[in-house]
Amino acid sequence: MKIFAGRHSKELANKIANSYGTELGKVVISSFSDGEFQPSFEETVRGKKVFIIQSTPPPFDILLELLLMIDAAKRASAKQIIAVVPYFGMARQDRKDKPRVPIGAKLIANLISSAGATRIMTMDLHADQIQGFFEVPVDHLFASTIFIPYIKSLKLDNLVIASPDIGGSKRANVYAKHLNCEMVICYKKRKKANVIDSMKIIGDIKNKNVILIDDMMDTGGTICKASEMMIGSGAKSVRAICTHAILSGNAHENIANSSLNELVVTNSLPLQKINKKIKVLDVSNLFAQTIKNVCTNESISSQFIV
Repeated sequence: MKIFAGRHSKELANKIANSYGTELGKVVISSFSDGEFQPSFEETVRGKKVFIIQSTPPPFDILLELLLMIDAAKRASAKQIIAVVPYFGMARQDRKDKPRVPIGAKLIANLISSAGATRIMTMDLHADQIQGFFEVPVDHLFASTIFIPYIKSLKLDNLVIASPDIGGSKRANVYAKHLNCEMVICYKKRKKANVIDSMKIIGDIKNKNVILIDDMMDTGGTICKASEMMIGSGAKSVRAICTHAILSGNAHENIANSSLNELVVTNSLPLQKINKKIKVLDVSNLFAQTIKNVCTNESISSQFIV
């Protein structure tokens, strides 16, 4: 087997390769003056299991780079091509929520499969049903494997798990069940994307230590507004745990000025800025162990808290 990385996820890929006990394969990305680029594997992949690590946030040159690397591996006669996509971009477009809009997540799944990927490995998809968009096997990892031990290490009394919206209630319920605590839900209405019209808290949070659970944080508007409301409603402390730290727009300012005690994220995406309220947990061991099990055809189900 060989592990390669796109430019966007090279830092995480290096950690995964080190945890696995190998080195990243050599890839050269040649660029043209008009912005076109061409990846080239600088070592043979013929007959190999090839793992290509690349998250796919905007700009979508990052996705195109992954697709070109998959195509290059296919044309170089790799035996298997596993696309390791810690953060699967466009996942919020998993359905038609109004007329005349695309299902972007399905389109991206088709592109990755058509490029030649024979297996997908990802983590905390925005919606579980996205696994069904692929016609190849999907290993869907859960960051709860590292988040739940971290929450236990905090030793918080009167703990409550909260979902920032109705859609995340299933995810929050999993955490509440494993931590043997209560759960509350934030009910929100949006005017448009990233703009909240109103929000209400369903459940008791007075004198509680609250942990908000979500799969991603974009601008931070929902989480930060929820934390303000919870502190105003008598919560002792509010923390947030979000797998994918997109942190676009004014996210860092929103977090710094919020009532959050702490925001805990993974390194599925590289952080562009440092913020004293943000704690990053490493997922490289999780991916490395899964890659080992895939290579040896062993079960991966026993590793994950779901």
